[in-house]
Amino acid sequence: MLNSVLLLAEAVVYFSVMVTLFRFRKRIGLGVFVCALGVMHFLETYLASVFYVALPFGMVSPGSAVMFSGKLVMLLLLYIKEDAATVRQPIYGLLLGNALMIGLVLLLRMHAIAPLPDGRSPDIGFIDEMGWLMVWGTTLLFVDAILIILLYEKLGRYLRQAQFARVLICVACVLTFDQAGFFTALHFVAGAPIAVFFGGWFAKMAAALAFSAMLVAYLKWFEARDIQVPRGLTDIFETLTYRERYEALVEHVGRDGLTGLLHRGRFDSDGEAAVQASLRTARPLSLLIVDVDHFKSINDRFGHAEGDKVLKAVASVLGEAASAQDQVFRIGGEEFAILSSRPHSVARLFGESIRHAVKASAATSRFGVTVSAGVSTVSETTHCLADLFALADQRLYKAKSSGRDRVVGEPGGSEHEAAISWTKPAQI
Repeated sequence: MLNSVLLLAEAVVYFSVMVTLFRFRKRIGLGVFVCALGVMHFLETYLASVFYVALPFGMVSPGSAVMFSGKLVMLLLLYIKEDAATVRQPIYGLLLGNALMIGLVLLLRMHAIAPLPDGRSPDIGFIDEMGWLMVWGTTLLFVDAILIILLYEKLGRYLRQAQFARVLICVACVLTFDQAGFFTALHFVAGAPIAVFFGGWFAKMAAALAFSAMLVAYLKWFEARDIQVPRGLTDIFETLTYRERYEALVEHVGRDGLTGLLHRGRFDSDGEAAVQASLRTARPLSLLIVDVDHFKSINDRFGHAEGDKVLKAVASVLGEAASAQDQVFRIGGEEFAILSSRPHSVARLFGESIRHAVKASAATSRFGVTVSAGVSTVSETTHCLADLFALADQRLYKAKSSGRDRVVGEPGGSEHEAAISWTKPAQI
């Protein structure tokens, strides 16, 4: 019982210290975290070859069960929160560093060794044994790291909303593979009995459960919710990294630099596609053009920097008001557009809620910001985005000329009725 409690305590201490170093990576640098991983790699290999404790289900080494399992989880954390281009650095570093150690030991063996004053001589044979175990363990780690990343990404298609299950399955599967591989070397090099395999496997499954729970808790409570996805066999890490950066670039280039909303180019392409889809499927599609009232006077009185803040604040209100099916664009200056799968009357109410939300927003209220909006809906008279835009723009002009701070659509809901009637056969 005492050994089990101590193993759990070791896991908690290991995880706590390592994630603390990781958490402060922006301040102290990621190198501190990576160096700590390297130091622990040597200790875990040493313990795995000579240090075992008895548990009810077999012989267990803290180095293998706790520290190696923890290191694998740390590499997964590094991948999730940074990228594959970063996670490959400690993996390659450990592999090449251990190869270097073997090379240097081969040279050290050629020395004429002077005995110490007490007559002792260094045990080079032990270093040889440790070195080969470390190289084999690091080679397995290289494979483990690729497997856990690929498995993590694969499971993301099915368990994206079940992070704990996703992490646990990844860690448990890879630790099972690693236990088989490392025990094979340990058996031939150090004569480890079969009880070590089964004891180590049970211990690693317990470690997988504990470390997965701690990792998910850390990600949920301490790390920001920015999502890093896949990256970089040229080099699996290079391939994955390229994919992630490409996807990030594609997402970035379609957005307005100031507000982060979709830009005019996306409005032209996505809007035309949405109108044609609405015409084909007879599903409602409305366009709201929203314009900030008297925006020039805000720039003149407070400066362009404050004007930019107003635009970002309005964009934020629009983004919060929009549903997941809506698309919000900045189409120029102080003018925004929203493509919404709402019928006309509901789209007008949506426009009113936006108007009130802008006035109530703390970020815009100190400037007395209001917005006007024009609303149009796909109907038998609008056959393309240009028709829809022209109609909404005409109504925006009417809202401006009739006093601003208002939403103008089709009077009496007749456009909404038209949008419905053109989709059905005429009835007598």
